[in-house]
Amino acid sequence: MFHVVLYQPEIPPNTGNIMRLCANTGVRLHLIEPLGFRLDDKQLRRAGLDYREWVEVRTHTNLENFLDVVKPPRLLAFSTHARRFYTEMNYAENDALLFGPETRGLPRGILDGLPETQHLRLPLVPGNRSLNLSNAVAVAVYEAWRQRGFNGGK
Repeated sequence: MFHVVLYQPEIPPNTGNIMRLCANTGVRLHLIEPLGFRLDDKQLRRAGLDYREWVEVRTHTNLENFLDVVKPPRLLAFSTHARRFYTEMNYAENDALLFGPETRGLPRGILDGLPETQHLRLPLVPGNRSLNLSNAVAVAVYEAWRQRGFNGGK
């Protein structure tokens, strides 16, 4: 399956919703510190309902630690600055889908460290800035899972 990587997430309900998404799609969730909340935050628990026990959540001190420990075959960075649509990617088993913090997105240094072919975006109408993080993650996860034939789903 896939890995969802949230780089320095800030808003507990977004992460709670993403936990629930990951539990229901068989995706592993990775949180890159620092977090804008504690994992026992009430809002996080409320948004994630009782799904926390059904999802593998790992925290990492930084992105390099995640890459060293997990060793994903490919890191795909989602950004409003990317040129390539998320639907143009052929997703593979164990791809890591990387999303930035809600208020600022992924740092330029992270994007610059990846080939442009691994920068992906979700289209928006002109003049709009971004989608809610949990919505963006859901769109990307379901496209990747769809391409893999909803393997493991029923």
